[in-house]
Amino acid sequence: MRSFMKNLRIHLVLFALFIAGIGWSQDTDQILFHPSHEPLKANAPFSDVVEYGNMYFLAGQIGMDHSTRIMVEGGIKAETKQAILNIKAVLEQRGLSLDHVVKCMVILSTMEDFQAFNEVYTQYFTKKPARTTFAAGGLARNAAVEIEVIAIRPE
Repeated sequence: MRSFMKNLRIHLVLFALFIAGIGWSQDTDQILFHPSHEPLKANAPFSDVVEYGNMYFLAGQIGMDHSTRIMVEGGIKAETKQAILNIKAVLEQRGLSLDHVVKCMVILSTMEDFQAFNEVYTQYFTKKPARTTFAAGGLARNAAVEIEVIAIRPE
């Protein structure tokens, strides 16, 4: 199951990059791998956001307070809110907002949290970006949710 989910994520990113290359005009062919704006994440083995033209591919965010590197308490609703606030912070570093998000991939630790997750999610993603939601057997730091997004800066 884990290899299936990993392969699914890889294929979705590759598909998005392929579509980006043929579907949108690009100011540049350069792919920019941006380091984290959070000092405590400076040595993370991934980029918070990868930029290609007017597209921004954000790393998945969990309900961790980045200033302390500690998971928030309070269950799925608190973790969802924190994950979205983390996404918002990364977007703001690039001059973007949640309204620029066109695609979300949501991974829950259990589908039993789907309704509670949606109660928080709908308060922040009011433009209703396209979304995929599924459950996985385990997330980093025992998180209840991880959210990954793609945003586009209008030209």
